[in-house]
Amino acid sequence: MNKVVTFGEIMLRLSTERHLRFSQANKFAASYGGGEFNVAVSLANYGVSTEFVTRLPNNEIGACALKEMRKYNVESKNVVYGGDRLGIYFLETGAGTRGSNVVYDRANSSMATIEQGEINWEDVLKDATWFHWSGITPAISESAAQECLRAVKTAHTLGLTVSCDLNYRSKLWKYGKAPKDVMPELLQYSTVILGDLDTAFFMLGMDQVEPDYQDEKSLPKLYDKLFKTCPNLKTVATTLRYSISASHQQIGGVLYDGNHLYTADIKDVTPVVDRVGSGDAFMGGLIYGLINDTIDKQKALNIAVAACCLKHTISGDYNLITLDEIERLLSGDASGKVSR
Repeated sequence: MNKVVTFGEIMLRLSTERHLRFSQANKFAASYGGGEFNVAVSLANYGVSTEFVTRLPNNEIGACALKEMRKYNVESKNVVYGGDRLGIYFLETGAGTRGSNVVYDRANSSMATIEQGEINWEDVLKDATWFHWSGITPAISESAAQECLRAVKTAHTLGLTVSCDLNYRSKLWKYGKAPKDVMPELLQYSTVILGDLDTAFFMLGMDQVEPDYQDEKSLPKLYDKLFKTCPNLKTVATTLRYSISASHQQIGGVLYDGNHLYTADIKDVTPVVDRVGSGDAFMGGLIYGLINDTIDKQKALNIAVAACCLKHTISGDYNLITLDEIERLLSGDASGKVSR
């Protein structure tokens, strides 16, 4: 039986209501989220055995975050405690031609101050088949990056599939290290990578490119450069996002396995309710597709794109979508009619 373990930070999300600006808000809607936890929630919704590993403060807010994991059927038995606070992010949701804005308040959070050896990765991963991390965790702090490397190395040694969503966040890399100083070693052990080619090359310290994702002849050559740099890489995928406005998004995808390039049709999403977590929804759909032997790679990509599209219609970080809803969209039913 497949089991996916994800590792990262869960945060308190404080968002303005009704598309208000921060300066207009007199209250914030509180919820929780975080890239790797969002992926775990998606997979749990699809019936996959899932565990999230993180570090929480031993206080009431940490207890609320733990309840959030249990609420969505994500295993939490290896959560560790320490530090003083849960990370927070503030969200101002855009509309029309005004984009959304995120302000982080996660310095010195419990996850940012994680210490070496607090997590016994051999024990955590002993019954897992897949380990997922993202570029957000090594961006938080040097100690978080070191712990992420320990986890990735252990997962590789144990023979797990290791996936990474590159997730470059320029507002986070503030502890004196650039992505090119940290990410190359981590990506050496990854077998599945999700991200734009220009972001991947940037994080690996390579000359950046401006790929044409519609050019199916040149794309494999660019992806091959990643395969040469990351020796364990078997699959790389890219989410195609074309932002018409904050309220109108077009979504597609590309997947390359070293031999064949797969593409998914572009889908329109309008109006956009909440785009935060849509990349995590793509990742969750992709993992679900790749982990199932009965699903081919084209279908896996299609599931990822459909999951990403549907997430744009849901408030909050999580993609609270069922497999039936994904299948309906894949079958061409985008009517949004009431199900009676």
